[in-house]
Amino acid sequence: MAKRSAIVSLDAFSKAEEDVRIRTRMGATITLACLATTTMLLLSEWWQYTRIVSQSTLVMDRHRNDKLELNLDITFPHMSCDLLNFDIIDDSGVLQYDDDLIVEGSIITGFSKIRLDTSGNELERMDYKLKDQIAQYPEDDANYCGSCYNALDQSKNDLPDTKQEDKVCCQTCDDVRRAYLDKGWSIMDGKGIRQCEREGYVDKINKHLGEGCRVKGTTLLNRISGNIHFVPGEAFQNQDGHYHDSKLYDLKTQLNFNHIINHLSFGSPLTTRQEHLRKLKLETNPLDGTLVLPHHDTHNRVFTYFAKIVPTRYEFLDGVIVETAQFSTKSQEKPVNGGKAYDDPKVKYQRGGIPGLFIYLDMSPLKVINKEQHAISWSGLLLNCITSMGGILAVGTIIDKILYKTQRTFFKKPATNKSL
Repeated sequence: MAKRSAIVSLDAFSKAEEDVRIRTRMGATITLACLATTTMLLLSEWWQYTRIVSQSTLVMDRHRNDKLELNLDITFPHMSCDLLNFDIIDDSGVLQYDDDLIVEGSIITGFSKIRLDTSGNELERMDYKLKDQIAQYPEDDANYCGSCYNALDQSKNDLPDTKQEDKVCCQTCDDVRRAYLDKGWSIMDGKGIRQCEREGYVDKINKHLGEGCRVKGTTLLNRISGNIHFVPGEAFQNQDGHYHDSKLYDLKTQLNFNHIINHLSFGSPLTTRQEHLRKLKLETNPLDGTLVLPHHDTHNRVFTYFAKIVPTRYEFLDGVIVETAQFSTKSQEKPVNGGKAYDDPKVKYQRGGIPGLFIYLDMSPLKVINKEQHAISWSGLLLNCITSMGGILAVGTIIDKILYKTQRTFFKKPATNKSL
């Protein structure tokens, strides 16, 4: 019995005899209020436990050698696809040319141009293999050797001992264009060049001048700084740098680089399910839907966007990991011939540059990791539930004692239960 008494003495929850307990209406009311409050708090804790949040961490990007996916869809309402040229250049010297991007048709070269009428309706995808569908020389003359119009040295062609396969010839309009570009000359619309007129190049260029163009597709970029540019005319490269033949654009004043950025993103896109169910309110594609159609004359103007790209990884609760990127941008519009800015007359630009749309890319060395997790852990849920119940019970006991003492003091009611 002594041993039992020692154990009983450790009981921290002493009990009062039932016949000395006093039950009141006020106590019952407080008890119901405590139960309702406890239920609400427990439901709130459960909602907090089931709520999914994204925890962000900033780390050094250790995957700089990996490629970064580029997805773009841009519309030029007043620029013909025949004149529009699309190039990607990075600081390492890697160039992706318009023809390479479109003709190959792989993930790296998955871009296409779509002709648009004046109302913005799609006409057809551009045919980039016109030169493969025409004869290399007139069918009635197997010894035909087209002139390069002094762009290449063809003086040895007239020598009697020169074989046909050794002659320097420009059989197609594209051959002449390439020879002109290598020389740094402008071919304009091809008028006066026999090959271009025979292939219908002249008529095609002039017929399409009033159309628009839409460029869309996907490619892979090196994770270094560079630029994406849409400019008029064929691209060519020499010892002085990267240039474009923009002479025809300069003469056609109805052409301009007003544009609509339907979509521009870097990295793998987040699916609708991931964005909707996780409720991620993240501004990953800030240029989507950008409409640049100013009322003033935009011929010979440069539209520039500076994009700061931050590689981003999303780790979801279901184990899915998405490697993508976020970016912020700043835009600028200036005249090629220099002069005052339209939006701020106090700002003046110097003369220089080429008309077009330029997107300069700046890659951040840091990476953001967004990891999905519950707002609280299961142990936190258990602790919060116990704390809530104990706190409500303690507060209810204090309120009941205060009200009971007040009632007895001011209303002189006996401390007995009337129901007994």
